[in-house]
Amino acid sequence: MKKRKESDLYQPIQKHFHKLGYQVNGEVNDCDVTAIKEDELVIVELKLSLNVELLIQATKRQRLTDLVYIAIPKPKRPRSKRWNDVCHLVRRLELGLITVSYTTKTPKLEFVIHPEVFDRKKSMKNGKRKRAALVKEIEGRSADYNVGGSNKMKIMTAYKENCIQIACLLEKYGPMSPRDLVKLGTGAKTPSILQKNYYRWFERVKRGVYQLAYQGEKELKEYPELVRYYTEKMEDH
Repeated sequence: MKKRKESDLYQPIQKHFHKLGYQVNGEVNDCDVTAIKEDELVIVELKLSLNVELLIQATKRQRLTDLVYIAIPKPKRPRSKRWNDVCHLVRRLELGLITVSYTTKTPKLEFVIHPEVFDRKKSMKNGKRKRAALVKEIEGRSADYNVGGSNKMKIMTAYKENCIQIACLLEKYGPMSPRDLVKLGTGAKTPSILQKNYYRWFERVKRGVYQLAYQGEKELKEYPELVRYYTEKMEDH
């Protein structure tokens, strides 16, 4: 398989803009490709992969024109999550994106994104549900038990805290029904938590009554701060 060079991207892009009536030049004042027609100036920056250096280079070109594209060979997995995230970043920077495919005899261009003003209000509107879920998760935590930036450590979530709260009550009072636990402040998710039993902490004694399982009793000791917090909370009541 032929090893690609950045210069391999030039010819198909040059041909495309030539056909549209642009005057095309390579390497003009540090710009990889310029295409001009009347008052319209297009700048294209070429790279074999999309990286921070390319994005910085392209955003600097926005001082010269609003029509700045970045061009890269078409990725093998254009529908991956990472690719979608990259496309979001390109849109956010108000750049255009061209991919060049070499699977056919003649290289094929695809204008994935055109440079246009990024609508931040629309973006935030689309993220409304995720924002609500984030706020709900924040409000469901009693304190900050996680270290920001940790990716190999167990994360304390509002769901797990809820499980710990239920476990603390069952350990103190013995078998209880979801209704009685809710009355003590464990929240509306209590029946679901007990039924799904995700951590295998609970076991059903009889219909509608649950107790703390051996695994729950054992693993509860791993969270002394939260156990202390919920124990004190019970004493306050």
